[in-house]
Amino acid sequence: MAAMSAGSVGRHMPSVITLDDLAAMIAEDPHGHRYEISPEGALSVMPPPDSEHAAIASRLLVWLAVAGWPAEQVLQAAGIRISGPTGEGARIPDLTLWSKPQPRSVWLTLTDLLLVVEIVSPGSEAMDEMVKRHEYAAAGIPRYWVVDRDAALTVTLHQLGRSGEYEVATKMPLAWLLNTAPADHLG
Repeated sequence: MAAMSAGSVGRHMPSVITLDDLAAMIAEDPHGHRYEISPEGALSVMPPPDSEHAAIASRLLVWLAVAGWPAEQVLQAAGIRISGPTGEGARIPDLTLWSKPQPRSVWLTLTDLLLVVEIVSPGSEAMDEMVKRHEYAAAGIPRYWVVDRDAALTVTLHQLGRSGEYEVATKMPLAWLLNTAPADHLG
């Protein structure tokens, strides 16, 4: 399918959206929206993150970098492929941590993915805390952290359990997390 302009997306939406279509939609969007698709084919369009959201992602990135993780392994807003029983989807987590540098790609495979972090934005609570948690667990991603935008910026650290579902390892304010070593939570 040819690349679509943002103006033509609404008028000429294909019946099945491929990951190439999704990448074209992202590239053509003049406002910086994030486009994701579930493995079942449900399209989600999120507004660009606000400055608090960006600052939280930056604080976590710096925390990991100071602990020795190279920039090539701590990626902000990198697309990942999520396979499901009925198809292939794509998500764009706020932050991902990898065991080794990844090849240049719009949609990375889950090989070597250690951690996905989502920062809750107004309106994304159900998506981040329910839908993505289920998808990421089903995909076998070992750790999933959710940063709530409450007064404490509470971080819920999920770890994949033997059942194949996430279990809450701990919850703590972001400031507390940043005063620990990443290795304490990733080992």
